[in-house]
Amino acid sequence: MSVALFTLGGTIAMAGHSTDNGGVVARLTGAELTAAIPALADLGVPLDVRDAHAVPSANLTFAQVLEVVDAASRAVEAGVVGAVVTQGTDTLEETAFLVDLVWRHQEPLVVTGAMRNPTLAGADGPANLLAAARVAASPDARGLGALVVFNDEIHAARWARKTHSTSTAAFASPNAGPIGHVIEGRPRILARPDRREPFLQEFVTGPDASARLGMTRVALHTATLDDDGALLDGLEATHHGLVVAGLGVGHVSSDLAPVLGALSQRIPVVLTSRSGGGSVLRHTYGAIGSETDLQRRGLVNGGLLDPYKARVLLRLLVANGAGRDEVAAAFGRLG
Repeated sequence: MSVALFTLGGTIAMAGHSTDNGGVVARLTGAELTAAIPALADLGVPLDVRDAHAVPSANLTFAQVLEVVDAASRAVEAGVVGAVVTQGTDTLEETAFLVDLVWRHQEPLVVTGAMRNPTLAGADGPANLLAAARVAASPDARGLGALVVFNDEIHAARWARKTHSTSTAAFASPNAGPIGHVIEGRPRILARPDRREPFLQEFVTGPDASARLGMTRVALHTATLDDDGALLDGLEATHHGLVVAGLGVGHVSSDLAPVLGALSQRIPVVLTSRSGGGSVLRHTYGAIGSETDLQRRGLVNGGLLDPYKARVLLRLLVANGAGRDEVAAAFGRLG
């Protein structure tokens, strides 16, 4: 038995400085990362270290993340008790949710990283990696799907968000809070959310998944003050879906509402909130541009999913050929 560790670069793996601008550059391997954490020797199971894509998380693609999911799945089938993925934090909330949508095993897959690179005082990467490995090795974490472990907090991937650009406590779950903590080296699961069935597993592991994802474009538009929707002109010709980050509980201006309604007749349009927490409502307000009006025009209610997670889900759905009814059903189940 062992824990599989997949490294994807990011702040946690940065060391040294470039000669051009003095900024840190990514160069640490998984073996170098683990060598800096002597306490991993007390984990109870060995780490099977595998270097994957050493790129900033802003450069990660759906296809690359799904490659790691496939490799982690094969590792579980070969006998590992859990998996850890280290990556940059910029897109971590999206990649963790993507993993959670397709992860089919009882063994946990834990995603972590760092906010302070190893050249800084108080670098948090070693502590985060150690905590993540402890969670991945814990029998108590079975059946929880993909998890995000940061700052000794354990978050369900479907709720975790990056809420600060620099703090070591950057990750939180605004709608639910952490489901557990790592206390004196021991993972303690305090809440066990219902585990939904993995989503589109056959599609994700199919031979043409990368090609279909590569051809699928889903846009994200954030509603703002005095937004007339001009930026969306012609979007249906270039994109296959749209997520709207609406104001408050899911509102837009009266000028933007008909633009979104017209788009929803051509491509799936999902309504979310830009607020950072809380749900889109369904039938509280009735003015033009309200959640009730927008749903009447054909927009799909995104529920509790934030705009970034909604875009991940919509892209998977559209790439799999889902129509509006299937999109609405999926968001009704997962949002």
